[in-house]
Amino acid sequence: MSSLSVFFSPISITGFAPEHGFLSSQLGNVIQAYETDFPVWEESKQPQLAIVGVEEDRASMNNNGTDRAPDAVRKHLYALYQGDYKMNIVDLGNIKAGNTIQDTYIALKSVVEELVKENIIPIIIGGGQDLTYAQYLGYQNLERKIELAIIDARFDLDQENADNVRLNSRSYVNHIILHQPDYLFNLNAIAYQTYLVSKESINMYDKLFFNATRLGMIAGKMDQSEPLIRAADLISFDIGAIRASEAPGNANAMPNGLYGDEACQLARYAGMSDKCSSIGFYEFNPTFDPMEQTAMLVSQMIWCFIDGYYNRKQDTPLYPKSSYIIYRTTLENEEHELVFVKSKKSDRWWIQVPYFGSKSVNERYYLVPCRYEDYQLAVSGEMPDLWWKTHQKLQ
Repeated sequence: MSSLSVFFSPISITGFAPEHGFLSSQLGNVIQAYETDFPVWEESKQPQLAIVGVEEDRASMNNNGTDRAPDAVRKHLYALYQGDYKMNIVDLGNIKAGNTIQDTYIALKSVVEELVKENIIPIIIGGGQDLTYAQYLGYQNLERKIELAIIDARFDLDQENADNVRLNSRSYVNHIILHQPDYLFNLNAIAYQTYLVSKESINMYDKLFFNATRLGMIAGKMDQSEPLIRAADLISFDIGAIRASEAPGNANAMPNGLYGDEACQLARYAGMSDKCSSIGFYEFNPTFDPMEQTAMLVSQMIWCFIDGYYNRKQDTPLYPKSSYIIYRTTLENEEHELVFVKSKKSDRWWIQVPYFGSKSVNERYYLVPCRYEDYQLAVSGEMPDLWWKTHQKLQ
């Protein structure tokens, strides 16, 4: 891991600590941070989570100042208390802005790639949401299809200049979708606000069989979004998805959006997902946060992610079969029997979607997180939208 040290600059914990220093159970005393010597570890003692700050704001549209987010969040994160579990977390410091923004992207890509290979989850703080593209590039050499969840009020998609658009925080999705080689299996847009998204963009999502869940569908019902987050390998959270009254620290903050506790719940779902291997918290701008309310909220969201991680059930259906209940139902006039799997550990549900309509004894299938309501829908004779969309992508 020392090879990563070239990308990082150290931080000063004393700058965040109270006069008497951190108490033994506060995160400032638990997290191993890069102050003088870059963290190194033995294979048997490698960390599970790694905090990565990024001091980059050049492509954050109308929101310059996001480069100062990492330290503003650390100030409040380190003051929080650890939960009832043993934590093994490092803070690798900050990735400085490169000579060009491409240099920053390459640095973040390299860091994400190395950490994910080592099964260490990067928690990225700071910068514009265009950094999601660099986060995504970190998966390029893993040689497998991945799923992405973006929590945002907008789609960050430029429909007018789809093939020739400059990469920034409002167009990075174009670059992800068009990237070659293509290793994006699915994209879940969560908490978008309809009046901020063109009908052409929604139609494009439909054509690509992506999932888009508007804010009104999950308001007060955060559990509706849990399966979408559970399906994702990487998650990108735009702080602008949270309403201005809860998170004013964003030049593009709006009156509507998620509440603070809802944002924390989504972050906890991400932490609890056995599949999630990286998460980024973007677009927080300390310039617009004089009372440090947003910094506190982002730190609490990260705490919730950490808490979710240490409460993982490790129950993505594999073995033993005795830990799961299988439910089967057949739709009228449909070729396929729909197979649902329920975990006895967590009561979470998945649906099996077969590849290429295979009906062999050793049928291969893709496992998709779903809700109990999807099973009820199938029992009533309707095809769950989730099954159909996934099936189309597998053909």
